Amino acid sequence: MSAIPTFSSLAFPQPTRESLAADHAAIGESLDARDIAGALAAWDRQRRDYESWSSLVHLRFSQDTTDAAAKAAREYADALDPVATEHATALKRRLLALPDRAALERAAGAFVVRLWETDVTTFEPAIAADLEEESRLGARYTELLAGAKLEIQGQVVNLSGLAPFAEDPDRATRHEAEALRWGFFARHGEELDSLYDGLVRLRHGMARKLGYESYTPLGYRRMRRTDYGPEEVARYREEVATHVVPLVARLLERRRQAQGWDRLRFWDEALVDPRGNPKPIGDHDTLCAAARILFDRMDPRLGGFWRVMEEGGFTDLRNRPGKAGGGFCTSFPTVGVPFIFANFNGTHHDIGVFTHEMGHAFQNWESRGLPGIDTLWPTMEAAEIHSMSLEFLTHPHMGLLVGEAAAERFRRMHLESSLAFLPYGVCVDHFQHEVYANPEATPAERHALWQRLERLYMPWTDYGDLAWPAKGGRWQAKPHIYRSPFYYIDYTLALCCALQFWVRSRQEPRRALADYVALCGRGGSAPFTELVASAGLASPFAPGALAAVVREAEAVLGD
Repeated sequence: MSAIPTFSSLAFPQPTRESLAADHAAIGESLDARDIAGALAAWDRQRRDYESWSSLVHLRFSQDTTDAAAKAAREYADALDPVATEHATALKRRLLALPDRAALERAAGAFVVRLWETDVTTFEPAIAADLEEESRLGARYTELLAGAKLEIQGQVVNLSGLAPFAEDPDRATRHEAEALRWGFFARHGEELDSLYDGLVRLRHGMARKLGYESYTPLGYRRMRRTDYGPEEVARYREEVATHVVPLVARLLERRRQAQGWDRLRFWDEALVDPRGNPKPIGDHDTLCAAARILFDRMDPRLGGFWRVMEEGGFTDLRNRPGKAGGGFCTSFPTVGVPFIFANFNGTHHDIGVFTHEMGHAFQNWESRGLPGIDTLWPTMEAAEIHSMSLEFLTHPHMGLLVGEAAAERFRRMHLESSLAFLPYGVCVDHFQHEVYANPEATPAERHALWQRLERLYMPWTDYGDLAWPAKGGRWQAKPHIYRSPFYYIDYTLALCCALQFWVRSRQEPRRALADYVALCGRGGSAPFTELVASAGLASPFAPGALAAVVREAEAVLGD
């Protein structure tokens, strides 16, 4: 790769149906000539070009969902994507049919070949139109939430902008913020139910067309999971229920007593610190300047990489009207530099999303030299290890971001919040498994299902007079449920690993950081469980993996 361009200068040729057909015809001619290496190299270049273009198009839409040109470009990309997938799947099938499997594995990598074997079971031309419709429905969900305009205390904010009010030390303010949030979802509840119903039925239909009994096995294959399945995930959910749910319940009860609340309400859960959740020391510019010092102190590679991101303009961190909610990291494989997208709102979540997405970005940067586009990113549960681990590895330097006086309070808050996330994360996953096992369920039955699972994993939840979540509608605020089925468990699996890095960093900080950087450099060169083992971590599926980190957390939190 040559000199790094600035983000503002990025422009990639727009592919067409004709150009995709011509590119793959040329690759096929190389295979006809038995030039496997040449064909793979040409295909890798084509995929990098295509994915760079697609990433930029979808990023531009996320930056302003109200921009007509960005929306039209995204719709064009969504329509073209099944065409690209059809070409790629046909090529993978041809490669997998080569008589000399050993030669193919030497050229592409044994694990990459395993990924291709999974990929070819997830697509047939018969579902091309369904994939386009799936993208359309998911984009409508994003637009709907991004368009929220809520007035609170003389300000008009979007859903991301509610966050400071939702964790305000004043209990009435927190209640007001949550009432506004769930009032928005109640007003749009019928459309949200309709969108999800359409997505579930669409995905079930795709699965049936591809020969599966339900969407679940197809969903796992679309996530490229090659080394575990629903059974292992179900056992992991049970581990969370056994080891984590009781601890979180005790922590919340201790918080209730400390605050003197008669009952712990849903709008109280976001106030983790009795003195008020620690906040960043300043605005966007202040936080980014402090990050330079933080990453320099941690490791020269982290510091140098952050400067590449800053100086090249490869971040968009400010919240604004029309911008899609949440945060993510994307990349442009022809350039080799990732991009961090977030919505700063002046709360501790700014630090969480920033360090999280920085972990993704650093991994992509460290593994950019690996051969083949299939290895630049690992599968998603492994990718989340890098993001969630960096959240913890920055703990010793947190004073730079929140002030030294608040640093220890931030560390405790982050640990408590991470533990509390695990039950919610597995609840989301369990919900999806049951939804796709019963695709004909009505919206009301889905709401009842969420209520039942919430009582299992978060029995402390009390919504008070918040009618929409009280009737089982909380899940509608989670974009992953709509847009990325079966993704959410990845955060909890990775958090089990990240907490092990946290334990290691408390005992051997230099070793922990070195192991982390090395893991980032391995990218997607192996499946999840192998990458976990390579870093000396226990698999989340291994008995006792959660119990060990819970014991350490109990000791630190004094429970």
